[in-house]
Amino acid sequence: MKERTIMLFPKFSNIDIINEIRTKYDPLADKVLPHITLIFPFKSDFGTNEIEKWLDTALKNVKPFEVQLQGFTKQEDKFGNYLFLNIVKGMDDIKQIQEMLIAMKKFDYPYIPHMTVGKFQTKQELDMAYDEVKNMNASFATIIDRVSVEIIGDNEVSIIEIEHKLGC
Repeated sequence: MKERTIMLFPKFSNIDIINEIRTKYDPLADKVLPHITLIFPFKSDFGTNEIEKWLDTALKNVKPFEVQLQGFTKQEDKFGNYLFLNIVKGMDDIKQIQEMLIAMKKFDYPYIPHMTVGKFQTKQELDMAYDEVKNMNASFATIIDRVSVEIIGDNEVSIIEIEHKLGC
């Protein structure tokens, strides 16, 4: 049984800023590129062809779209203490894609699109990191033209299984 995640991998011209923040605060920074998760990790026996057909059906009318990320938010919940980079443009497109994917496979959990740039053991560590980045006004914009399916490999290393081009 494979553990997979479905994500967007934005390609920003200034991604080095995000990478610096993630290197400092995100334990997965060296395992997976900066991303926006659409479907959180799930285990399945689906074959690659079945997943490709699912994506073809669910996303057949989705065209490439613009995203912009800017500003930071703290998230504290039962899953941990997180630092998010906020999506300020493209939120509706991302939610629509996520809803289409959920409708096809009946995953059910609350979803607010974001890019995780830090995960912390304590609220105090999160607060300190947030204080360091909260006034940063860098903006990150690009066109999203594909949805990726990742297999989570040993030691949480990202293995891209499928890159589904939008608008095809």
